Amino acid sequence: MPNSKPPMAYLIKITPRAERDLAHLYEDINVGHSDAALQWYRGLKQAILTLDEYPNRCPMTPESNRLRHLLYGHKPDIYRVIYRVLEKQKHVEILHIRHGARQQFKIDSIAGPRPRGA
Repeated sequence: MPNSKPPMAYLIKITPRAERDLAHLYEDINVGHSDAALQWYRGLKQAILTLDEYPNRCPMTPESNRLRHLLYGHKPDIYRVIYRVLEKQKHVEILHIRHGARQQFKIDSIAGPRPRGA
């Protein structure tokens, strides 16, 4: 009989930078005045929370093979949720949220030093 036990969930940790990104995005898409924008924003947050299971399912970023990105939305409005998986701690650290059309980011600008045990 195959093991049907679900995988151990990862803890989602959102960095202050990513929190600011979410706050700016909330304002930019005018969530307070549009039901469609509110639904989209809630969908983005829910998509982030799904990373608690199988966070390695998303591709590595072009900027670094130590970072992954969850793509959310439809062209031309695709957003990248940049994150790293800390296997030993079973954490997913959300580092940055940005529009997919923006230029590539500099690793040092979002990732900082690697945590111990990463």
